[in-house]
Amino acid sequence: MTFKEEIDRRRTFGIISHPDAGKTTLTEKLLLFGGAIHVAGAVKSNKIKKTATSDFMEIEKQRGISVATSVMGFDYNGYKVNILDTPGHQDFAEDTYRTLTAVDSVIIVIDSAKGVETQTRKLMEVCRMRHTPVIVFINKLDRPGRDPFDLLDEIEAELNIRVRPLAWPVGNRTEFKGVYNIYEENLYLFTPAKQVLEDGVEIKDIAGGELEKHIGQRAATTLREELELIHGVYSDFDKAEYSAGKLAPVFFGSALNNFGVRELLHAFLKIAPSPRASQTDIREVSPCEEKFSGFVFKIHANMDPNHRNRIAFVKICSGTFMRNTNYLHVKQGKQMKFSSPTAFMAEKKSIIDEAFPGDIVGIPDSGNFKIGDTLTEGEQMVFKGLPSFSPEQFRYIENADPMKSKQLAKGIDQLMDEGVAQLFVSQYNNRKIIGTVGALQFEVIQYRLLHEYGASCRYEPINLYKACWIKSDNAKELNDFKKRKNQYMAKDKYGRDVFLADSSYMLQMAQENFKNIRFHFTSEF
Repeated sequence: MTFKEEIDRRRTFGIISHPDAGKTTLTEKLLLFGGAIHVAGAVKSNKIKKTATSDFMEIEKQRGISVATSVMGFDYNGYKVNILDTPGHQDFAEDTYRTLTAVDSVIIVIDSAKGVETQTRKLMEVCRMRHTPVIVFINKLDRPGRDPFDLLDEIEAELNIRVRPLAWPVGNRTEFKGVYNIYEENLYLFTPAKQVLEDGVEIKDIAGGELEKHIGQRAATTLREELELIHGVYSDFDKAEYSAGKLAPVFFGSALNNFGVRELLHAFLKIAPSPRASQTDIREVSPCEEKFSGFVFKIHANMDPNHRNRIAFVKICSGTFMRNTNYLHVKQGKQMKFSSPTAFMAEKKSIIDEAFPGDIVGIPDSGNFKIGDTLTEGEQMVFKGLPSFSPEQFRYIENADPMKSKQLAKGIDQLMDEGVAQLFVSQYNNRKIIGTVGALQFEVIQYRLLHEYGASCRYEPINLYKACWIKSDNAKELNDFKKRKNQYMAKDKYGRDVFLADSSYMLQMAQENFKNIRFHFTSEF
């Protein structure tokens, strides 16, 4: 297979949603249809029947939620599919935002009863900023839900994107009979709790009498009327508009019942983009370039708790990544060789010899990498769009077991490298402060420190409003600011100056009184 063919057959996408819309269940079923797994785990009302494949961390199994992005790859019908299942909970949104920099398209899962929810809106904003192509999957059709036309109107209004149904439900609520695939002109009949699906019934002429044989007179009449309305109201599907992030195709189904998932997968493989160009600080990088380049978008400590290992997740942007080949770590300015790069199936890893643009490669890491680092064959450039966000919740972190201070220090150091929270050391009293985007992060950090590092910690309250990175070309004014605000100054993990404002008024006054100081609310500056 040629290099160009390898790129064209790749589909790297993220699955995003508000919590409990069925995102992780959909991921499971895509893997099931792709032949990557043979039994799917079901996550029902936070009680785990079988643990979901993509939720492999112990705390995920206990809580029934995803708290870290999982990477899974498999081959299907000649395509290489890379799925990134992201956390839905808003407290882990930062991990999701960064993951969206590593995907070429996105599937948004929406609960048919709840419609568009808060987290979905926020994630769509990130997709819009990056012009990421979006497919919408309206889930849980086997349960009482809202009118499909009302849902489409809400998606257009709330997510600010035009929609085009490529599938349509036949009946709903208790009379749900199946889905008509507009894209392929097939009818798929729904049988509750059926785990194996037959091929759809091909119906090229929906005006003919064949439809009645399968779904009855009343449902057939309603379907014809609704399809006529769809063709009248919504413009035809335009692949170029979809690729530009301006049009969202919509599919319907029930992930829990395996229904509508295969049709979504088949249509997705046909219309979704292969790897796209990436932006660096100096130029745009095309995936078809011969020379390798890639960036670290995620770091995960303790993929295997028995070995205390860290994995840096690298998105390949151009060229071919080869095992045991020297590559330049741009930030450190040194050559590195990787003897055991891995491909993923959630926590299962297999060593690979090569990888192509669109692939996600895991590199064992002893502390050389941080999020946003770039690897190249020698070119000095840095990929853009991987910031850490200014935290909004803060607590002092203290050692609860003096005998385990080494384990605690190592645990904090490694977990902060994952980018899910940030560590600040107060310049006033030298105490360590954890800053997060959401409160649930504190619980996850405490749990993982105890269960993965054997270190127990306790938190103490601290009243802070916002952390921001400060920089200035005026050294005198910067030193003056740091002296005056000594009580509120800290250093982050990389030794950069951070101002910890205890109120919005204090931050506003600092910005007004020190005009030559730049206050940054993301770490990418």
